[in-house]
Amino acid sequence: MNHSGTIRLETKRLVLRPFVIEDAPAMYRNWANDPQVTRFLTWTPHENVEETKRILSEWIAQYQNLDYYCWGIAFREDEGNVIGNISVVRQDPSVDSVIIGYCLGRRFWGQGLMPEAFSEVIRFFFEVEKAGRIQADHDTNNPNSGKVMEKCGLRQEGILRRGGRNCQGICDECIHGMVAEDYAARKVLLFECGEARNG
Repeated sequence: MNHSGTIRLETKRLVLRPFVIEDAPAMYRNWANDPQVTRFLTWTPHENVEETKRILSEWIAQYQNLDYYCWGIAFREDEGNVIGNISVVRQDPSVDSVIIGYCLGRRFWGQGLMPEAFSEVIRFFFEVEKAGRIQADHDTNNPNSGKVMEKCGLRQEGILRRGGRNCQGICDECIHGMVAEDYAARKVLLFECGEARNG
């Protein structure tokens, strides 16, 4: 698998870019202090913007490593106002796989933004980094996260009973995955559907 690091990515509405320390106030305001956002995550809401700055400093220091991937999400017309985060939370170089995690500010939910961001990250890993597998997991009590994964073409592969832990405690973890062959077939299908609509 290639390693290009956290390079800038763009979609129709969004920019995915490396964080800078100046993002701390927006990150804290838009999602890091919200218990509804962190409810099914592995970390609790930040108590103040200083905590957000400390976390961002740790992330930013890792950008020198080309196998580190952590993007801030912002609207193209307002790049300075990060509204969420998408990153590689674990990877297994022996099988060229990455596990993706994400979160988005609550007032931006329901607009199709996370499927848009995640789809671009999927494209990047399969087409640029030559990953063999992309995985994402969610608490079974958080089905909306699973809907994001399915919109992006990931398939539900199973449920690990008591297989995860988050702010709610031990949970049943639903596994979704996509392999390179799935991505290639999906890309052909989407192209053919687009050709049929335009023809």
